[in-house]
Amino acid sequence: MKHLFYLFVIILLGTVSCSKKKLKTQVISTKDSLKIVNSRIEVPLGEVLIPTAKNKLSKWREYTDVDDFIIQFYNISTSEALSNAKELSDLVILMKDSIRVEDLKIPSVIARINVLENETLRLADMATISSIKNAEVKEEVTSILTVFSALNSKINTLYKTLALQKALEIDTEKPIKEIKKPKVSPFKKDINRYRKRPFRKKISKDKPIIK
Repeated sequence: MKHLFYLFVIILLGTVSCSKKKLKTQVISTKDSLKIVNSRIEVPLGEVLIPTAKNKLSKWREYTDVDDFIIQFYNISTSEALSNAKELSDLVILMKDSIRVEDLKIPSVIARINVLENETLRLADMATISSIKNAEVKEEVTSILTVFSALNSKINTLYKTLALQKALEIDTEKPIKEIKKPKVSPFKKDINRYRKRPFRKKISKDKPIIK
C-alpha cells in the first residue's frame, strides 16, 4: 500500500513539474511576441521620382527592383529587416553595376549609389551578429532609407535642370525678326525734299527798291 502511495506522489509531482515548464514556455513565447511588436520600424515615406525621371528610368530594371523591394522597409520589424538585408544588398550591388541611363553616369549620382551599397552591406552584416540590438537595426534601416531618398532627390534635380536648359535652348534658337522700314518711293522723296526748303521771294533787278 505504501508503494502505491509513493508512486502516486511521484506521479503528482511529475505532473506539477511539467505544468510549470509548460507555463514558463508560454510566458517566454509571449514575451518574444511582445518584443517583435515593440521593435517595429516606421519611417515616413521619402522622396520619390517625378514623372519625367520615372519615365527616363523605366528601362533600368535594376533600379526598379530596388525601388520595389525597399518600400517594405518603411514599415517593418527589426527581425524582418535583418532577414531581408542580404537580398536588399544584392539588389543594390546589381543596380550599381548596371547604370543603364547615360544621364546618371555622373559623380554625384554614383557617389550616392556607393553610399547606399555600403549601408545595405552593413545591415547584412548585422544579420550575422546574434547580440545585435533593435535600436542599432532601426538606426541602420533609417540611414538606408535616407540615402535612397537622397538618391531620388538628386535624380529629380538633374532632370529638372535638364528640362530647364532645354527650354532655354529652344527660346534662344528662335530667330529675331528684323523690323523692316517701309519703302518710300522716289517721287515722295522729291516732294519731301522740296517741302523742307524754305520759301524765298525773288526780287526783280529792274524794279527800284523803295525805301
